[in-house]
Amino acid sequence: MKGLLRDIEEETRLAAGYTGRETLNPRVLAAIVEVPRERFVPARLRHAAFDNAPLPIGEGQTISQPFMVALMTDLLDLAPDAVVLEIGTGSGYQAAVLSCLVHQVYSIERVPRLAADAAARLAELGYGNVAVREGDGYAGWPEHAPYDGIIVTAAAPHVPPPLVEQLKPGGRLVIPLGEPYFGQELRVLTRDEAGHVSTRHVLPVAFVPLVREGDVD
Repeated sequence: MKGLLRDIEEETRLAAGYTGRETLNPRVLAAIVEVPRERFVPARLRHAAFDNAPLPIGEGQTISQPFMVALMTDLLDLAPDAVVLEIGTGSGYQAAVLSCLVHQVYSIERVPRLAADAAARLAELGYGNVAVREGDGYAGWPEHAPYDGIIVTAAAPHVPPPLVEQLKPGGRLVIPLGEPYFGQELRVLTRDEAGHVSTRHVLPVAFVPLVREGDVD
C-alpha cells in the first residue's frame, strides 16, 4: 500500500500542470488506504490489486486506476455530510472510497451482474452508507436529488442533462467526456446558485464507454 500511495503522489505531481494540484486532500488518500482494493478485483488479479493501473472486472468493464479514483474524488471537494451520486458502480471500489468521506452514496450500474455483485460485496464489507441499483445512469437517481456531487466513472459522448438537473447549487459533476478509448477529457462542471453551469477542463483520460439503456441484454 505504501508503494501505491507513492505512485499516486508521484502521478499527482506529474499531472499538476493539467490539474493544478500538486497534492491531494489527505482525507482522500486516507480513504484509498482504508479501502481493501483486493476485495474489488477478480481473485485471479488480486496480486495486481495495488498496482497503480486499471484492471478488468468482466462484462467489458474495468476497475479504475487508483490515481484516477483519488483524483476524481478529490475534484468533487466533498464535505463529510455530503450526499453523492455515482454513475457506473462497476465492482464498487469508487463507491467504497466515497463512502469513507461522505454521509451517503447512491450508485447506479447498468450491467445486471455487476450491480448485484457490487451491492453484495459492499454490504459484506460493511459499507452501509452505499445504496446500489441497476439502471440507466443517464437518467440519474432523481428520488434522492439534489446531490452535493455526482461522479461518472465511464466516458459519455456528452453531459447527460438529468445529471446537471440533479446537482445541488454549489455542487460538482466530475465526468469523462469523449468517444470510447480515445480523445476523452476529464471535466468538472459546477452549478451556481442561479443554476448556471461552468466547466473546467482537467486532463486527457481513457475510460470505457458509459453503458446506456438497451446496450446490455
